[in-house]
Amino acid sequence: MIQGFNKHYTLFRQTCREAKTRFEHGDWPGVQEAVKERIRFYDDRVDECVERLRNEFDAEHLDDATWQQVKLLYIGLLLNHKQPELAETFFNSVTTKILHRTYFHNDFIFVRPTISTENLEADFDPTYRSYYVKEDGLRGAIRQIVLDFNWHRPFADLERDVDHVYRAIGHFLETMPKREFNFQIQVLASAFYRNKAAYIIGKAINGAIEYPFTIPVLHDDDGRLYLDTILLDAWRIGLLFSLSRAYFMVDMEVPSGYVQFLRAIMPNKPRSEIYIMLGLGKQGKTMFFRDFIYHLHHSEDQFIMAPGIRGLVMLVFTLPSYPYVFKIIKDVFGSSKEMDQATVKRKFLLVKQVDRVGRMADTLEFSNVMFPLKRFDDEVLDELRRLAPSKFEVDGEQLIIKHLYIERRMEPLNIHLDRMDKSNNQEGLEHAIKEYGNAIRELAQANIFPGDMLWKNFGITRYGRVVFYDYDEIEYMTDINFRKIPPAPDFETEMSGEVWYPVNRGDVFPEEFATFLLGSPTVRKTFMKHHKDLLTPKFWQEAQQKIRDGHVEDFFPYPQEIRFCHSPSSTD
Repeated sequence: MIQGFNKHYTLFRQTCREAKTRFEHGDWPGVQEAVKERIRFYDDRVDECVERLRNEFDAEHLDDATWQQVKLLYIGLLLNHKQPELAETFFNSVTTKILHRTYFHNDFIFVRPTISTENLEADFDPTYRSYYVKEDGLRGAIRQIVLDFNWHRPFADLERDVDHVYRAIGHFLETMPKREFNFQIQVLASAFYRNKAAYIIGKAINGAIEYPFTIPVLHDDDGRLYLDTILLDAWRIGLLFSLSRAYFMVDMEVPSGYVQFLRAIMPNKPRSEIYIMLGLGKQGKTMFFRDFIYHLHHSEDQFIMAPGIRGLVMLVFTLPSYPYVFKIIKDVFGSSKEMDQATVKRKFLLVKQVDRVGRMADTLEFSNVMFPLKRFDDEVLDELRRLAPSKFEVDGEQLIIKHLYIERRMEPLNIHLDRMDKSNNQEGLEHAIKEYGNAIRELAQANIFPGDMLWKNFGITRYGRVVFYDYDEIEYMTDINFRKIPPAPDFETEMSGEVWYPVNRGDVFPEEFATFLLGSPTVRKTFMKHHKDLLTPKFWQEAQQKIRDGHVEDFFPYPQEIRFCHSPSSTD
């Protein structure tokens, strides 16, 4: 088992180290392919290990005492390990594929962590580097921080960029209480690579005060590097780690050290989400579920059906005191849905493999999850029995859900728009409609067609961003045939209500979007003001052509106005 984990993490680090080379070469298709491949690494290694245990040790027939001894011996192998928490999770992943769920407690698996990750030190790669403001001042420290990443590609004008950063820091400090200027600067040793950017992440420490910062590094049109901006607000840095974005590539010998550093910058960000955003999804799931069980022990409310229009494919319930929704694929879909359950699972996996550009909610996927039966209200139980009887079973006082997706709860966009309209909040209504169209545009540029674009399939986050979360009909843009509705041969045919033109699988007519999106005159007026072109085939066909030409769009997880050199590129 420890060999299986070590092999996994060696391959994981290798692809993360190669992110630096891909960034230097501007190999953006390679970046996208590496993200897809890394998703498969973990499950492949778990399956290899399970097969070996079965073939070499007849693992399924070992007695209980032997399994308990295995866990104790495994703990011994983790005492000087640099990734003990990840290795414990790997042990769980392997063991739960062999043992029955009645063994899923701390005698046999790591329900609770055993090895502390506090103050773990890297043998070769330090978690962070420290800098001080010396003879050449703050500009010199900034310059050295950048140079120490040793990118094998020249900067267009590093002195200009350092001056931009210096001035931005000076302006920021003018708004802060005056203190003696005596900083230590700590910078995480590995850059954070995602899409077409590298991010330098660190903090400046002045006594008891810490100032977090992030500097995005990009390529210009000539392939030279430049510093795009500096993020100095913790909440803006937190948005980089939103689960609606793709995971980072980061080379870490001691991942817990990176998580601890990032938690100091973002204390309100759960450790589970930080692990997930570092590409360590299984560890994030482990920590999420530990937090969830703890919450269940310290709450009394019941699971209820999620508010909003009920879906045709997914059964969705929530716990009011917990900011997540729980989704189960129904046994029988609505009559208008022409797909099977395997297809739905593939769509959810696709979302993990693509650039979500801040517009698609990430999901945590679980199997055989045990819930206390008494915490479900009657409506949820009735819906489970009626719509998904094969997806759960009751064992004593436990309800076991066999396959489950969990994602952050958002206010459904249709409910939000109705609330804005009833309160006569025209500014809020316009913002939401504008955000909705921007979300569709950016998904299209990232090669994703939502399929079902009804308002109910989008949510609005606490930061006011519109995010897509219903994936059963998503497709790659390049697999869709966007067409214009041909003119009717005569007036009678046009007025008949019947389709007078052939429609093939994959055909989409953007003109039809208005029929189901723009019933409200107020909504129609605002939508047409900002997004009229989304109702034409031209927008979609041009977006397709750019993708086919190999163009990878720029998506910035910060506002255009804080960039040092404004450009007309796409922004968040």
